[in-house]
Amino acid sequence: MGSHLAKRRATRDDFFAIPEEERFHELVDGELVRKADPSGEHGDAQGGVIAHVRPTYQRPPGPGGPGGWWFATEVEVELASGDVVRPDVAGWRRERVPARPTGSPVRDRPDWVCEVLSPSNARHDLVKKQRLYHHAAIGHYWIVDPRQATFEVKRWSAPGYVTVLAAERGETARAEPFDAIALEVGTLFGDDPS
Repeated sequence: MGSHLAKRRATRDDFFAIPEEERFHELVDGELVRKADPSGEHGDAQGGVIAHVRPTYQRPPGPGGPGGWWFATEVEVELASGDVVRPDVAGWRRERVPARPTGSPVRDRPDWVCEVLSPSNARHDLVKKQRLYHHAAIGHYWIVDPRQATFEVKRWSAPGYVTVLAAERGETARAEPFDAIALEVGTLFGDDPS
């Protein structure tokens, strides 16, 4: 008969015991998970997302466009649950978070997150982190998959996230909450804009 030892749940203290220069991890549901080393495709997709949203939205609202957001890439965000995530891209509405989120970890809950799937962490992003983001009431969750050249937009609802948009390379989408501007999906995957 084999014995089953319960794996000890990692804590916030365990997470912050990792030296900051080596801390490319997340603390999700009591588990320390190392973020995947980004590939060129991952980095290009992440850069494409930020290039799409930042010029029009990262400024005060008013003339010249919608504005009203702050954005950051790869920042540690500590959620009310005590979990610490490192979304590929995160955004905060200025009406709720008037000053740019700072520090490490950021303790202001994002209003939008985007994860770019990596082969080694796709299941983590699609299951555990999606559940965590839903529990934290993050209003919008984008999933970008460079291997499949697909883009999915999810909106928070009480029972769970609802997919409101699924698009692929070759299509143009207006993706909430940034639907004032059109996104050529292929530009997330290295295509030149038309």
